[in-house]
Amino acid sequence: MSDEEHHFESSDSGASKTYPQQAGNIRKGGHIVIKGRPCKVVEVSTSKTGKHGHAKCHFVAIDIFNGKKLEDIVPSSHNCDVPHVNRVDYQLIDITEDGFVSLLTDSGGTKDDLKLPNDDALTTQMRSGFEEGKDVVVSVMSAMGEEQICAVKEVGGGK
Repeated sequence: MSDEEHHFESSDSGASKTYPQQAGNIRKGGHIVIKGRPCKVVEVSTSKTGKHGHAKCHFVAIDIFNGKKLEDIVPSSHNCDVPHVNRVDYQLIDITEDGFVSLLTDSGGTKDDLKLPNDDALTTQMRSGFEEGKDVVVSVMSAMGEEQICAVKEVGGGK
């Protein structure tokens, strides 16, 4: 036996970001991972079994972060990865010049690692509400290690 100490690097396997679900049980409005991207299912069609085969599910889905349309065909008896999608509301504290936002968490801490959304309407609504001194609440969607602001609400206040 050796006396040297072994050091193992710990790394995230990514497995906890998704869970398996049978393709035949995934419905419209649900979520699925296609080409490594978390997507919301907008259309599902199932084909009958062929002479020697499985029934197949054809999924049409929209990437929840960049809005791209993706498609996949999977045998209905096989498992698909389904992302854990979380949505959390935070209060907007500040918008920096370089396009980052400062958000207040429920525990009273701040979250400063999110950029303004790519959606111009959301960004405009956030800036106008913030400049008018209103309490602005933003919804942040997270899945598979990515986060993005997906909705904005103004809650009373104002000058």
